Amino acid sequence: MQKETNPAEERGSRIKKFGLKALNTTGKNFILDTNVLLHEPACLERFSDNHICITTDVLSELDKFKAEQSERGANARRVHRILSRMFTEDVDVTKGVKTEGGGSVRLVIYDDQFCAVNSEVLGQFLRVFPDQERVDHRILATTLLLAQYNESPCILVTKDLNMQLKAKAVGIACQDYMNDKVEISEVSNYELTRVDVDAQELQAFSSTGKIQLPHERRIGVVLNQYVFLQVSEKQTMPARLSQNGEFVRLQIPNVLKMPDGHHLKPLNMGQKCLIDALLNPDISLVTCYGQAGTGKTLVAIAAGLNEMFNRQYNGITISRPIVAMGESLGFLPGDLDEKMRPWLQPVYDALELLMEPPASSQGPRRKLDKKTGATAPKAYEALLESGDIEVEALCYIRGRSIPNRFFVLDEAQQLTPQEAKTIVTRMSRGSKLVLVGDPDQIDNPYVDSRSNGLVYTRNRLKGQEFTAHVALSKGERSDLAEAGAQLM
Repeated sequence: MQKETNPAEERGSRIKKFGLKALNTTGKNFILDTNVLLHEPACLERFSDNHICITTDVLSELDKFKAEQSERGANARRVHRILSRMFTEDVDVTKGVKTEGGGSVRLVIYDDQFCAVNSEVLGQFLRVFPDQERVDHRILATTLLLAQYNESPCILVTKDLNMQLKAKAVGIACQDYMNDKVEISEVSNYELTRVDVDAQELQAFSSTGKIQLPHERRIGVVLNQYVFLQVSEKQTMPARLSQNGEFVRLQIPNVLKMPDGHHLKPLNMGQKCLIDALLNPDISLVTCYGQAGTGKTLVAIAAGLNEMFNRQYNGITISRPIVAMGESLGFLPGDLDEKMRPWLQPVYDALELLMEPPASSQGPRRKLDKKTGATAPKAYEALLESGDIEVEALCYIRGRSIPNRFFVLDEAQQLTPQEAKTIVTRMSRGSKLVLVGDPDQIDNPYVDSRSNGLVYTRNRLKGQEFTAHVALSKGERSDLAEAGAQLM
């Protein structure tokens, strides 16, 4: 005679089998969305004594990206490797495995047919979001179930703003992944810090080019930070904090000279600070924020060319992300240079502006060759052919070692923190890396103004003796461009 199944026992068995209950009640339950794992695979080690829940639907989404030859694909594969190390053959994956911080990681299964009839809360959710084929809805439903069967708080962690809104609409606790986010003040204030000095100290600094102040008078100022030493609003001098609490005068030429080309003169204090950092041989990483038209890219390329012509570096490498670093270039016709040309046209524009001879010395611009009818080659093309100037496809940088180069990465705000780390770790001895961008102009769906690779790099490496940061706030492109950046 077959034994009758007790509905309560069957429900309890399925709750355990589906991973709906945590190992203990001491920590919170964090349900991770796919985009969080793709953003930072190491997040699996960032939740201390709390419980991490990975739904099987998230695993299915990760599976779609693992074959990509991109940073996103590499991150998906890394998540799979981390989980495989955690879940050995003798581990019950839905029960979970303990982490070093005292929490746990477990897989959670969502079975809509079982869950819908055993949860009044979920039944209401399904009436609001009936499309259960959408992975987002299944993850939200799983979060509701976990909240029903656990005493500890259950929180959905996602970088998808639309999913955050859906979660709030049905009363689900939801957070962004904040581990790699910088404080708002770090991306909102572009003004130079002011350090108070008296008139005699400012006079001494003006005479000697340096002044040492005790720590209590420079609290909050980090190594290689640019500041104004001020006696009053009108009595100020720019300085940079060097070793041992000593402020030093900026070391910049009157102009950055381009052989047979246009010389570049700094137009405001921000550009002067940037040039000081770019020409300092002891600083190997420079990060720069600036809105459109502030001259960040032009100044960086001009400084790189100046250093190359002065034989400080073997050459200059310039690149920009194609929105996401690993994006394929195959949809554009032609060879690699032709594919990259549309994305790098602003770089070529800057090279042409700096290196083309002045109009008075070259006659009619782009004079045609009488024999071939072809346009005369541009001044920088010979340097491109010789390799002195290199336009690099950023998606192929993984695995490279870049020695003795001046490397300018424009639009660095489009990078994820992991992509920025990849680039920083490619720099060999003798190289300088310059990351420039505008944290407010983000097209990459996986980052925002406070979590992109540019601000992340600046935040994690600030205060190091080989790093400096400059923020440009004054537009110099034109009055129209400045008004558009400020008012539109």
